[in-house]
Amino acid sequence: MSDRESEGLQSLGRKTKYRDDYAPEVLETFTNKHQGNDYWVRFNCPEFTTLCPITGQPDFAEIRISYVPDVRMVESKSLKLYLFSFRNHGDFHEDAVNIIMKDLIALMDPKYIEVTGLFTPRGGISIYPYANYGRPGTKWEELAAKRFAEHQ
Repeated sequence: MSDRESEGLQSLGRKTKYRDDYAPEVLETFTNKHQGNDYWVRFNCPEFTTLCPITGQPDFAEIRISYVPDVRMVESKSLKLYLFSFRNHGDFHEDAVNIIMKDLIALMDPKYIEVTGLFTPRGGISIYPYANYGRPGTKWEELAAKRFAEHQ
């Protein structure tokens, strides 16, 4: 049995099936092999798209996800498929960023996570929503408060 199979990963190494709408169920995790270390994992998705829920027009963004894992980590192909699932889904920029963060918290229970959306201008205005979370009652909650207060 391969590591992929023992972890229960379904999409890695298989033909890609793209979803037509928001699909959090495609997210998969694997075990963090370095649970004794605190370290950052960062993903950039420079081709994120979602639809304006009012006009149906596409909104384009770079989504940046940074987290400090605990026991579980998100598998990158499943994350890509998840982010692609927003393509035909209507959400405001702020909603998309918060939904992504909350789905990843529910999936992995990370020590810390932050998600930023760098949306391209629409009507002459760029919107850059930012959301973060630190595990309550830990130093990560303090880090979340500090990074949020210092966010630019």
